[in-house]
Amino acid sequence: MYIAVVDDETVICEQIKNLIQKARPDSRITVYTSGQSFLAAGKPFDLVYLDIQMEGMTGMEAAREFRKVQPDAVLIFVTGAKEYALEAFDVSAFHYLLKPLEETKFIQVLEQAGAEAERRRSGRKERIFLRARNKTVAQSDILYIESRGKKVDIHTLKETFTIYGSMNELEARLGGSFYRCHRGYLVNMAYITEYGPDRITLTGGDEVYLTRKKHGEFVKAYMWYLQNGGVSSV
Repeated sequence: MYIAVVDDETVICEQIKNLIQKARPDSRITVYTSGQSFLAAGKPFDLVYLDIQMEGMTGMEAAREFRKVQPDAVLIFVTGAKEYALEAFDVSAFHYLLKPLEETKFIQVLEQAGAEAERRRSGRKERIFLRARNKTVAQSDILYIESRGKKVDIHTLKETFTIYGSMNELEARLGGSFYRCHRGYLVNMAYITEYGPDRITLTGGDEVYLTRKKHGEFVKAYMWYLQNGGVSSV
């Protein structure tokens, strides 16, 4: 399960991270110390822990923006203030935890949230709507996506579509079976046939660049994908 922890208090971030690792050691956790950095990353997550009272952008503001690109992620607010509980319903928060965190309660909510994330993932539509062409494309048919400035090429098993779009937005919409191996490429891990230190080969022979500094991260992500139900062409 992909989890984000967003809090400007590093002590709280570490506490949450440690509790998650204790209960779900197979989770992939990313920590952000501001709402701005969390949104700028544009990564897809199954579960997000979000502080409300942060410097700069508040957690509630970040949640509203996040919901625009990831409406089905499970969102849990972690805060020291009770008065935002009703407002949390406006962004479909799953739970509202108060600081200081109590371990038993935290783990109980984590297990409930994990089950909900699995339910949402299994029920998630496997098609992506291309507004520019007013049509849908099956996610399972997409080999990779290539950035071309303000446009992107969506390479599928049958054809290639060119649309106006953002790589960050598409990465968030497509979910964990796709990996951003380079700023200009997003690959479907189901179609990887081979990879090296600086490139990935896909079904059909197409090759895409793999940023060398991301090689280690990619290998971990790909191994995790294979070990957790992914089916590869390798």
